[in-house]
Amino acid sequence: MAASALAWRLMTEADIDGVVTVARQSFPDHFESRACFENRLALCPTMSFVLADAEDTVRGYLFAYPWEGQTAPPLNTLIEAIPADADRIYLHDLALDPAVRGGRHTRAIVERLIDQARAEGWTTMALVAVNDATAFWQRMGFQPVTSPTLAAKLASYGDDARYMLRTL
Repeated sequence: MAASALAWRLMTEADIDGVVTVARQSFPDHFESRACFENRLALCPTMSFVLADAEDTVRGYLFAYPWEGQTAPPLNTLIEAIPADADRIYLHDLALDPAVRGGRHTRAIVERLIDQARAEGWTTMALVAVNDATAFWQRMGFQPVTSPTLAAKLASYGDDARYMLRTL
């Protein structure tokens, strides 16, 4: 698929079915429910994006939101509200349909999110890398953080899960 036929835009509720489809393809071992995706969109719609083709079919997505400390929300759980003491942006999920991977679509949306976070005054971004994606995120400027406390909290994410930070 031609890169020019794809564009990132803010996510809407109408995109959730497409997000679920891409998530099933991208994270079969870490799948989250439709309710979880609806929750993340409602939590922070200004940091929820989809990569759509010319027919407006969802080909990728990104969810991010303010979060607190060196923690990550447990997989497939609903979050009632953004924590009052949020001190970083948590990049919850970035996924692409396998048919459009390798087209340099991820760098564009990560840089857009970083620019937006900086403009809003955030100084740190965090994520949990899964599916052997640590090297990918390091190329995006994120560095792994290790501690016994983090290791226990990441157990539900799989053996290769790495908590990573980037200073903005």
